[in-house]
Amino acid sequence: MGRQLAEAFGPARLVFEEVDDALEQRLSTLMFEGPEDELTLTENAQPAIMATSLAVVRVLEEEAGLDLTEKALCVAGHSLGEYSALAAAGTFGLADTARLLKRRGRAMQEAVPLGEGAMAALLGLELDAVREIVAEAAGAEVCAAANDNAPGQVVISGHTAAVERAIALAGERGAKRAIALPVSAPFHCALMAPAADAMAEALAEVVLAPPRVPLVANVTASLVGEPERVRALLVEQVTAMVRWRESVLAIRDQGVERLVELGAGKVLSGLARRIDRDLAARSVGGPADIEAIVKEL
Repeated sequence: MGRQLAEAFGPARLVFEEVDDALEQRLSTLMFEGPEDELTLTENAQPAIMATSLAVVRVLEEEAGLDLTEKALCVAGHSLGEYSALAAAGTFGLADTARLLKRRGRAMQEAVPLGEGAMAALLGLELDAVREIVAEAAGAEVCAAANDNAPGQVVISGHTAAVERAIALAGERGAKRAIALPVSAPFHCALMAPAADAMAEALAEVVLAPPRVPLVANVTASLVGEPERVRALLVEQVTAMVRWRESVLAIRDQGVERLVELGAGKVLSGLARRIDRDLAARSVGGPADIEAIVKEL
């Protein structure tokens, strides 16, 4: 993960080195060489994904003169990606972002004992139908919509037994598929309240600058730029649903016609095309992608 970037671009290497120093951990070695089961631990995966995104941003700034204030109307990120977006926009420094995400990952992992929580993707059902299902499945436990990702793709989260009940109900209510996800904790639901408390403490220790371009926030699916509001929403985000479908529509409604996903993977650009086929969406993650977009910029 990120190895080709580091080998091809000096600014990317500097990002990985700065993250290593901030965490007092050779995270880059874990990213480049594994083992994968250690990298995918939440407390390692979150800063690693951010580091890859910021490595792409730094390369584009250095190689193509990218200036978000000139090229972007807004930024956004899905869940932990919101921190990456804010770092790209200058709200956080890179070292602070890495430390916050390390703490966020550890707090989320520790909030619920292993095995007591679960998540599942419900495909082929819209958000209103999913909300009815999780309300029925919850009983005395927690079960909630965690990510409204795209039309017909909603992820749910909560106690394991409640999520299993929701999967069964979804099948009865016409879901095309209901898939248990291989996650270590039930993210974005009320069970994450201890992690939200931990992040409130962590974020209180960090100075936030106004983002150079506004953020479309996960919690509200609307523009935000005032630092204290950003801080509050990042705390709320830990237990709240990620309103990604609405966020992409809000970005479109700002007059944006083209979305560029920076970092590892192509999931968000794929979701954007499902949300609105008229939006041009592409991902930039490796050296070849960077060379192509540098020519455009």
